[in-house]
Amino acid sequence: MNEPLVAKHWLALAAPKAGPAVATSTVLILGRIWNANGAEHSIGDAVLLGGLAASCAAAGVVCASRLGNTTATATAFTASAALALAGVAGYSDGISLPLLLWAIATGISYGLAARLWRNDHKEQTLHDRQISVRREEHAHVERVEAIRAGAQIETARAGAAYAEQLATALLTRASLPGYNPTALAEAGLPQLTTTQLEKEH
Repeated sequence: MNEPLVAKHWLALAAPKAGPAVATSTVLILGRIWNANGAEHSIGDAVLLGGLAASCAAAGVVCASRLGNTTATATAFTASAALALAGVAGYSDGISLPLLLWAIATGISYGLAARLWRNDHKEQTLHDRQISVRREEHAHVERVEAIRAGAQIETARAGAAYAEQLATALLTRASLPGYNPTALAEAGLPQLTTTQLEKEH
């Protein structure tokens, strides 16, 4: 049977769309909090985040070239970009450069996410079409089987009605006055035997 369709709440539909902006904004806010707590112009902190960002970028290159794992590659490059943004937000004394990098990172994130969303939409559409075709095939098979079963039932009913009418005709013929099976046999008319009568039933 068809499964009931459940409409998603608008928040459930909007939450994935806000994901990239929430992620980059979170990194920017944490970077600025770190800046206010002493990371501004701290060479050690800048070197630390720069090294982490470079390590994540290198891991992304390795995943892309040798492993071919797109999920691991995207995760590594995303982590590298987030660390770089956090480093700039924490190291810079002004807000202009961190905001510029935040806008660029958000735009790139939405560009990558839009590609993933398109692929997911295509896969979901293909899946829905396959399910619809499968349901139509099952419905067609069910209709054919129902028609076949109905035809068999009608054939059995017709056979039973014929046997009943034949038995009634034979009984009526035998009860007629002057009925003589010997005379019928001598005249060349076939006489139904008991075995033939049972087959008719």
